[in-house]
Amino acid sequence: MLEEKNDNLHEADGKTGIELNDSIANDAIETSDSETLTENLVPETENEVANQGDAHQEALDIITNSNAAESEDETLKERHDIPMQDYNTFSLDALVDELKKLVNIDKVMSVKDHIEEIKKAFLLQYHHLIEEKKEEFLASNPDPSEEFEYHLPLKSKFDEYYNVFREKRNAHFKHLQTNLKTNLDNRLAIVEELKELINPQENIKDTLKHFNELRERWKNAGAIPKDKYNHVWNNYHFHVENFYDYLHLDREARDLDFKHNLELKQKIIARVEELVNDADVSKSFRELQDLHRIWKEEIGPVSKEHRDAIWNQFSELTKKIHDKRELLFESQRANEQKNLEAKKEIIAKIEALGSEKVNSHSQWLVQIQKVEDLRNEFFAAGKVPSEVNEETWAAFKTAVRNFNAFKNSFYKDIKKDQNDNLNKKLALVAKAKELQESTDFQATTPVMKQIQEEWKQIGHVPKKYSDKIWKEFKDACNHYFDKLKEHKSEENSEEVAAFDNKKAYLDVLRAFQLTGDHKTDLDAIKAHIETWKGFGKVPFSRRHIEGKFNKILDALFEKLSLSKKESEMMRFANRLDSLSDSNDTRKLDNEKIFIMRKIEEVQNEIFQLENNIQFFTNTKNAKKENSIVTEVRKNIAIHKESLDVWKDKLKQLRNLGQE
Repeated sequence: MLEEKNDNLHEADGKTGIELNDSIANDAIETSDSETLTENLVPETENEVANQGDAHQEALDIITNSNAAESEDETLKERHDIPMQDYNTFSLDALVDELKKLVNIDKVMSVKDHIEEIKKAFLLQYHHLIEEKKEEFLASNPDPSEEFEYHLPLKSKFDEYYNVFREKRNAHFKHLQTNLKTNLDNRLAIVEELKELINPQENIKDTLKHFNELRERWKNAGAIPKDKYNHVWNNYHFHVENFYDYLHLDREARDLDFKHNLELKQKIIARVEELVNDADVSKSFRELQDLHRIWKEEIGPVSKEHRDAIWNQFSELTKKIHDKRELLFESQRANEQKNLEAKKEIIAKIEALGSEKVNSHSQWLVQIQKVEDLRNEFFAAGKVPSEVNEETWAAFKTAVRNFNAFKNSFYKDIKKDQNDNLNKKLALVAKAKELQESTDFQATTPVMKQIQEEWKQIGHVPKKYSDKIWKEFKDACNHYFDKLKEHKSEENSEEVAAFDNKKAYLDVLRAFQLTGDHKTDLDAIKAHIETWKGFGKVPFSRRHIEGKFNKILDALFEKLSLSKKESEMMRFANRLDSLSDSNDTRKLDNEKIFIMRKIEEVQNEIFQLENNIQFFTNTKNAKKENSIVTEVRKNIAIHKESLDVWKDKLKQLRNLGQE
């Protein structure tokens, strides 16, 4: 880009004016050997005459400081080509994706500011998420001995990419620092040699030759530390101008070079006048910055009579673009103020939800979703004025924290009720275990039925204990009633014959081969099931044969590629037939209770998964869901499929009771 700008400054004769014209210098060598200069010149540089008030100086200082930084590290120039986005509006997933993209850019300093903004935005949201998770943990785990732990895989990805950036940045700085001091020493040495050029005793031809060598060395001297940039360049220009004034021995040659430099600077001024009217203020300012660098670093001095006027004209135009840039910043600050008002309204809404009375779990789900939506609006609202950013963020966090505390108090009360229910059920488990070996069937049986009824009347217990205590209670009750069944039932000849027939029939089933026609094979399997049921009941002590039969059926269903639901329902229908044939209403009732409990457990699991999914990611703003969310969604689908099966079983069982 700079080379293109330079080309625009070329004259028709091809002279750029960036270097002292060699043909002019040679003419001076040929014609000025005998003349000397004895007058003492007053040092003046363009920056020294540019002090036209604080407003002008502020505009010039901004450009000088930026050019100094870019002179030290040229990769900084390319940061303007990468748009700086409002990363506070990005989700955690989007921030990690953007970081991954930027760390792969070779010129690490061109994306340094962008990556640091991404880091601030990511940590802001991440720490807020951790605070919420900790508050939820403390609300549901009052036991102080249990430590809070929460791992977000996305944070590991972020750290991985940021460490890549940090290593590349450190390597860049190490390489840069090894060169800066050497280059500075070389430039200072050149300045010292320039001072010595003004020597009336030396042959002017040799002096000019030495001057050209110094300028060539200066051009190739390399970058220097930015804090030395302005001082070193001003010093160099002072002595170059001083030498030009000393070079009045051949005024025609000197004036021709002055004229050429003046024309180049006038072209720069003409370009800046165009930039003043350019609608893209940011782009104009960046080009102005480059033009300042060309003016200062590549174009030589002009005659003293024009120095002040042309510099004042240049600085005045610089001030105009600077003022337009300030107006742009004012507009941006106005937008930030609007964003601030929007965020204040969001905070107020969250505060209102944090005091609104809610008395049911379903209503709390609505409230939680409202807060989640407001959270998303807050992050999408954009930047606020920097001086109130921390204050606004603190108010938002406080509002969300208060809402969570209000919500957690409701679930804390529910948890207390569940713990009370747990204690009641544990007492029933202990009683059932105490009675399971009893042989006083007449006295014990009514008691066992009564504790089963009491179990039904007790509400939910904490999920982590539910399956365990139910299994203990069920096993104790089943053990007792199985003993009761054995006591009441004797193995009769029909049951023994049924067992022998079924045992022999197992060999027939094992030899059965599928034809490959789905309907034909399915009808054949159903016929085998009907034949098996036709043999009748087997003795209680030999009922294990039913398990062998079901195992063979499972293998056939698998080969037949039946859906999981179809095969499950066929097995269940076979089980129901066995239960109904036994005329044991207790087993049917137990089966119904078991299925209803499974339906409730699966529904609770689905609810828990759907509720928790919002804590992993913001699916509305994320471009791509992470692996955790994808896994949770698969889990939900599996549970819903299971729920349909259990509901169909319950419906089939109830229909059996109506017949």
